[in-house]
Amino acid sequence: MVRLRQCYYTSLLTFSSLYTAGKGFVIPPVIQPRKIYVHQSTIFSSSNNDMSDGETSPIQTLFDTISTNPSKSVYFSFLMTICGASLGPFLDSYHSLFGVLTYDTPLVFPLIGTINDSDQALLTCVTTYWVPPLFGLAGFLIGWLYVLFDAMKIGQDTTYSVKSDPLDPSVAKVLSGISYFTFQYWLSGLLFAHGIDRTIILVLMSALATGGFIALDGTIPGLITSAATAIGGPLIEVGLISLLPEPLGYHYNDPGETGVFPLWIVPVYFLGGPANGNLARTFWQLLGRDQNKVTFNESSQTDICGECKGTRLVPCPNCDDGTYVTYNRRVFCKACRGKGVVICRNCFSEYGEDPNDLEGIRQLVDELIESSI
Repeated sequence: MVRLRQCYYTSLLTFSSLYTAGKGFVIPPVIQPRKIYVHQSTIFSSSNNDMSDGETSPIQTLFDTISTNPSKSVYFSFLMTICGASLGPFLDSYHSLFGVLTYDTPLVFPLIGTINDSDQALLTCVTTYWVPPLFGLAGFLIGWLYVLFDAMKIGQDTTYSVKSDPLDPSVAKVLSGISYFTFQYWLSGLLFAHGIDRTIILVLMSALATGGFIALDGTIPGLITSAATAIGGPLIEVGLISLLPEPLGYHYNDPGETGVFPLWIVPVYFLGGPANGNLARTFWQLLGRDQNKVTFNESSQTDICGECKGTRLVPCPNCDDGTYVTYNRRVFCKACRGKGVVICRNCFSEYGEDPNDLEGIRQLVDELIESSI
């Protein structure tokens, strides 16, 4: 209803200035946007629904979030790095155990049981020293690429399905993506170990990667990031194989079509995009929701504001986490600039600030968020 009223007022002002008796439509004069109250607990917003000079773009909001809420960025980076460093060696171990590649100095970790009371483990992890930090770096980079491109895509008002919002994947979808990626990794090694022709493996891995991406992601940001992973991953491997000294080096037992690695490794890298991307989206959304709940320390004063509990910030009533869905489209929330919180109107007048100074109020919100970390 608020947005309908905004459009109504804007239309009345615009058409009343356009129409003149006897001349029809002429160039309208400059109209100052009318300030209205959006909600009891939100900040005053302009009646213009387009992004004005005072508002920030989604990509700028992302950088603002990093600067004003560094703990969110640090936690996100830490989680993505740890997940990549933890899962990576196990995926890499499939290729080591199946003979896809060989390390000059392998690290062997027995994981589960033994076979017939022998020293041979039922499940073994074979990797090397630099694999965990390398996969950790990959998780970090893929995660931030997804967050960056998602922010850019929201700014373009890209249509997303309400029933299956790719920016907020379910836990089942995240786990399915990781499991599917793990299965592809395992299957590629198994096929190689059984002597299947590399061309057949390439076709199968490409089909799995394509189907997996469509089912698990299907977004332009995901496609860009997955393609970058599919190109960048093998190129990094070329550098490692060429430059690492012998004690730390490795090689593919089948150099394949490139003379360094088989081409079927490319679609395996590609599917790493959705597997890491959905996890990154979940972490970013969850960390944002923690901020949006505004769970700051409550004051012990008896005259504390009942709306904001003394924090001066309340959850934005126009969105859930800086974005909202309208007409089956997920759009960037301009009322809170993607912050998820706004200034509390209930106690705003008690602090003596100018309600018409929107830029000053936006700066105040940023300072309050930063001071609450």
